Amino acid sequence: MEAFCGIDWASDHHDIAIVDDKGAVLAKERVANDAVGFARLLELFADAGDTADNLIPVAIETDHGLWVASLVETGRQVYAINPLAAARYRTRHSVSRAKADITDAIALANIVRTDRHAHRPIPVDTELAKAVRVLARAQQDAVWERSAIGNRIAALLGEFYPAALQMLALLIGGLTRADVRTILRRASTPAVALTLTPVKLRGLLVRAGRERYIAEHATALRAIFATAQLRQPELVEEAMGIHLIALLDQYEAVDQAARRLAEATSERFAEHPDAAVIVSFPGLSAVSGARLLGELGDDRNRFTDARGLKAYAGAAPVTRASGRKTVVTHRRIKNRRLESIGSSWTLASLRASPGARAHYDRRRSVGDWNRAAQRNLYNKFLGQLYTCLHTGQLYDEGRAFPSELLEPAA
Repeated sequence: MEAFCGIDWASDHHDIAIVDDKGAVLAKERVANDAVGFARLLELFADAGDTADNLIPVAIETDHGLWVASLVETGRQVYAINPLAAARYRTRHSVSRAKADITDAIALANIVRTDRHAHRPIPVDTELAKAVRVLARAQQDAVWERSAIGNRIAALLGEFYPAALQMLALLIGGLTRADVRTILRRASTPAVALTLTPVKLRGLLVRAGRERYIAEHATALRAIFATAQLRQPELVEEAMGIHLIALLDQYEAVDQAARRLAEATSERFAEHPDAAVIVSFPGLSAVSGARLLGELGDDRNRFTDARGLKAYAGAAPVTRASGRKTVVTHRRIKNRRLESIGSSWTLASLRASPGARAHYDRRRSVGDWNRAAQRNLYNKFLGQLYTCLHTGQLYDEGRAFPSELLEPAA
């Protein structure tokens, strides 16, 4: 007799249900979200006939956390079921929309009992790949947070300090530059900016580490700050200046965290055997390569073919056909982190790879918009990466883009 388990996950407890191959409930119980609760789960498994040769598969509505990691470590197959999919399965047994945690657990157990073939188990990645994933995601989150704070600063400057926005346009790189942040800290309001002479501005630029174009930029900045601008009332302007300093503090703290995480991510990524293959592709650095490895993992059985990888990353298009109507559009359900990697990867590859540049230009010449051409190039790169990871080969420009693709676009 086979048995199947469903776990309705919560923050402080879990509802467990075990059913047999006919759907009859063998056990159901609520346990605490701790080591004692997990030990009780293993006891329920044993009572249901769980053995080393016949491990009970588990369905749960999350793919991370201590319980998921512990379940994977036991060697059994664990299926992370999307809550939306689980809700659709619930209506197979009841159309009244009645809901209870234990019935949800039973529904999850029946999902893996009846439709196990239609779902993908959580991949069994190595410990090193999991560590890279943790660091890469943390670094990417820090970069996104830094960008969000930067947007808040720009929005605030637009409300009371238009001269500062002109400075951001003059000094390419904006808030990522230490000299820009140094000047904003010294002149947090238009009133203070008016008091900065070219000599003082040169001193601020030097203090921030500038070595070139100091005099030219100091003169240009003085002209910007001296230009008549619309102003907020004095007290309001001072308050906004205090707000600006607070946002700059947040920005620099997140920026330092992102830099430290980038170093840690690169170091851990370099230890992985797949690192050499990944960074051999044009446009990928240690950090972006680590993000890619973190999302793909190193379980070679995760994707049955390259098409599955492309769909997961959002590079493969979706075709919808009904009657005489066929529509091909981009994929909306995808791994958002991989989508972000694809955008930066393809843009960087256009400068590093003649073949990628020619392929992109040809897609544009046949009518693709920029994003569509990038997705097509990303799709091609992912197919090549899938092959290289499975064969251990490094990227080869000649094989990736045959000679006819390297010819200039018409």
